[in-house]
Amino acid sequence: MPALSLVFRLTLACILGGAIGLQREGLNRPAGFRTHVLVALGAALIMLLSMYGFQEFGQPYDPGRLAAQVVSGIGFLGAGTIMREGASIRGLTTAASLWVVAGIGLACGAGFYLSAVAATVLVYLTLGVFFHLERGWINPASYVKMGVVTLDQPGQLGRIGAALGGKNISVRNITIDRADVADGNVQVRLELKLPKGMAVAEAMADLAALPGVHTVCELDK
Repeated sequence: MPALSLVFRLTLACILGGAIGLQREGLNRPAGFRTHVLVALGAALIMLLSMYGFQEFGQPYDPGRLAAQVVSGIGFLGAGTIMREGASIRGLTTAASLWVVAGIGLACGAGFYLSAVAATVLVYLTLGVFFHLERGWINPASYVKMGVVTLDQPGQLGRIGAALGGKNISVRNITIDRADVADGNVQVRLELKLPKGMAVAEAMADLAALPGVHTVCELDK
């Protein structure tokens, strides 16, 4: 096949995979921009190899056999993005986005440009627009971001998590920062899902009452 067409297919796969990866990167998910680009690029390359890499041997072959391994193999990568935290499981959406990006890469490699672009737009709508729709209408629980300055000692994060779990508060994401606090302390940023009917002030008061917790504040969304 022409070299220009080959380069175009690989480049398009990188662009489409990167567009989805940027959305996941913005939400600080385990698999972000580079991971999605590499998955799409690898899938497109394998599809090209499957379609054009064995023609010179002059033997009958099934171009779908090699490409099919991408679909099953991406499951191992997706499993690495799924984490269990207590009774909740995180990363399923990111794992699904990796699987879909692999399909988009295969479509680019096979030359189905319109299908690949349309799928990317639909994925972006699902991850972005439908995300807010789910929070606002389908599942109207309260989502809040909090900053907690607490002692940096073994077991402290576990105590915070246990206190939240006891109130049926789900931890959606957690990041730790030691740069902007005094020695011996740590700043914990929490993304929480509050049960229906619970006020943000109530959740903040529960955290502030824990031993070793110095300050609790609500962060901008």
